[in-house]
Amino acid sequence: MEKIKESLPDWGGQHHRLRGVLAAALFASCLWGALIFTLHVALRLLLSYHGWLLEPHGAMSSPTKTWLALVRIFSGRNPMLFSYQRSLPRQPVPSVQDTVRKYLESVRPILSDEDFDLTSALAQEFLRLQASLLQWYLRLKSWWASNYVSDWWEEFVYLRSRHSLMVNSNYYMMDFLYVTPTPVQAARAGNAVHALLLYRHRLNRQEILPTLLMGMRPLCSAQYEKIFNTTRIPGIQKDHIRHLRDSRHVAVFHRGRFYRVGTHSQSGLLSPRALEQQFQRILDDPSPACPQEEHLAALTAAPRDVWAQVRSSLKTQAEDTLEAVEGAAFFVSLDSEPAGLTREDPAATLDAYAHALLAGRGHDRWFDKSFTLIVFSNGKLGLSVEHSWADCPISGHMWEFTLATECFQLGYSADGHCKGHPDPSLPQPQRLHWDLPEKIHLSISLALRGAKTLSGNVDCHVFPFSHFGKSFIKRCHLSSDSFIQMALQLAHFRDRGQFCLTYESTMTRLFLEGRTETVRSCTREACNFVRAMEDKEKTEPQRRAMFRLAVEKHQALLKAAMSGQGVDRHLFALYIVSQFLHLQSPFLDQVHSEQWQLATSQIPVQQIHLFDVHNYPDYVSSGGGFGPADDHGYGVSYIFMGDDTITFHISSKKSSTKTDSHRLGQHIEDALLDVACLFQEGPRPKLRCRGLQEEDSGHRHGSLSCHTGGSRAPTKSTNL
Repeated sequence: MEKIKESLPDWGGQHHRLRGVLAAALFASCLWGALIFTLHVALRLLLSYHGWLLEPHGAMSSPTKTWLALVRIFSGRNPMLFSYQRSLPRQPVPSVQDTVRKYLESVRPILSDEDFDLTSALAQEFLRLQASLLQWYLRLKSWWASNYVSDWWEEFVYLRSRHSLMVNSNYYMMDFLYVTPTPVQAARAGNAVHALLLYRHRLNRQEILPTLLMGMRPLCSAQYEKIFNTTRIPGIQKDHIRHLRDSRHVAVFHRGRFYRVGTHSQSGLLSPRALEQQFQRILDDPSPACPQEEHLAALTAAPRDVWAQVRSSLKTQAEDTLEAVEGAAFFVSLDSEPAGLTREDPAATLDAYAHALLAGRGHDRWFDKSFTLIVFSNGKLGLSVEHSWADCPISGHMWEFTLATECFQLGYSADGHCKGHPDPSLPQPQRLHWDLPEKIHLSISLALRGAKTLSGNVDCHVFPFSHFGKSFIKRCHLSSDSFIQMALQLAHFRDRGQFCLTYESTMTRLFLEGRTETVRSCTREACNFVRAMEDKEKTEPQRRAMFRLAVEKHQALLKAAMSGQGVDRHLFALYIVSQFLHLQSPFLDQVHSEQWQLATSQIPVQQIHLFDVHNYPDYVSSGGGFGPADDHGYGVSYIFMGDDTITFHISSKKSSTKTDSHRLGQHIEDALLDVACLFQEGPRPKLRCRGLQEEDSGHRHGSLSCHTGGSRAPTKSTNL
């Protein structure tokens, strides 16, 4: 402090005390800044440790225990949502030699000897001629960018894509499968919108706890920032994401009409009952839709270049109305049709429910919005989410909070309405009017035709598998995700008679601004297991041993991908650098042109404490799904509902003669049962294996009792 005091100007004797105070303040500020900087650096170094990922499940070594204790000490007592952001390490750039080696290993099971030799030659040429230069540029970017690949992933995979967002860049999330808290459409919408805005309020105040992987390692929270008040704006060559700091209204669509509904009054957020009143006013409005207004939203499902051109004309004629939609907190679609599982035809109605959420009728969703809340006429809910701004775990976290809050905390009165009293003083919802120029009428008609064609080509199939679930897999001392992935390999092989490139999405949010990485699940070990299952000469112990080897390999790939040592994002970034430098690489061109005929993803359950799965097993989200990544491929997602049910969501294209979502669903059920039968030893409960004829009493879910071949809603190929 004396040194600081000496360096300060001399203002005379009467200011000597002031110099001492200033010196003390400067010293304290520097000390505090140095302490904060030291804590951040120490926490970043601690979070760079990934040794805990490599340890066996349920076991924790002494170094990991010490590391965990230090992380808790340096993290503070009550971390907020974004507390860890400045301390998260940056995603490392893997060794290019390791990446190429892993790539060749991943494609070996699906290539012939001749094709593999050609690919290996291309890879060696790449390593010899271009790899070092491209890798140098990539490392240079990693030194100054928050993440060396995430910004390019968002731009080139999503924002520069010129395809329709519908099916290609959106996914859906379902309501409770077997129960609907209220059949009153406006009431369900009121509670759901109120719960979503409560989530936004907590998000703005950072009251949402940061996600901790395995309860100890914080994940990046950057993607939460764009959940609300966000729209993807179309451009001629590239879209951009527009995010507003706040929005005090939602845009509502019903029977071809658009409305602006305020969500706040002078006293704060509107109550659920007040929101229900506003939605009921919209449902009771007898006014018809204006010409072409009913199908206007089909433009958001059009190719992006087309929509960008039409939007420019629309903005000059109806700027305020367009701003009311794009500037809303989110979009609400009040459907005029019911949806969800029914007793009369559970399979068909569940498939139709999934299709309605993924594509709708092509003109009743605003696909540019970050998400659309869909409320069906019978009170069933759903979510359609645009993919570019964030990945599924983020919207899934919000959706879990919404379902739990609107059902368990807000609740409904005995007559099915929201609790509380209406507010007659509220103004009527504002009807939005579009001044549509004549020249865009044809564009709307063409967009509607294209949207209906795309929507009609999607084959969705959803089925809950209730023979066993996560608890049985855990008793087998196996990873539940790896168990499903190996069963999917067996099912797909039985469906197509060959192996294919398999995409399983995993997260890289261990790093700052990390998004996803690919786990290539079709490994040599997985193929050996599948062949063993189809070989009648193999014994059960041999098949079981091969299955465990396949699971161990899958776990190794999963952990490598999570720790930044995956294959596909590194090769993608190298390809982008080669395009910037105008360097032609046949190897990278081949990698970039690969088609994923089996795209898979697990929907994580992140807030199990919000649900009582033991006493109320029906009150759990049934997950969601997405469209196929290839015209001749499948999209498969799955979620573990409680301990004893796994729900699968399968999609494919009807135009393909090689795929059938229902056929694959039956193969998945058979494969799961066949794999489970390998582990029926000792005190484990007996399962109904394929080929055995046993009586099944059915399982009662809420008010619905499904008596099928198993205890799930039947597929089209099941005899009722």
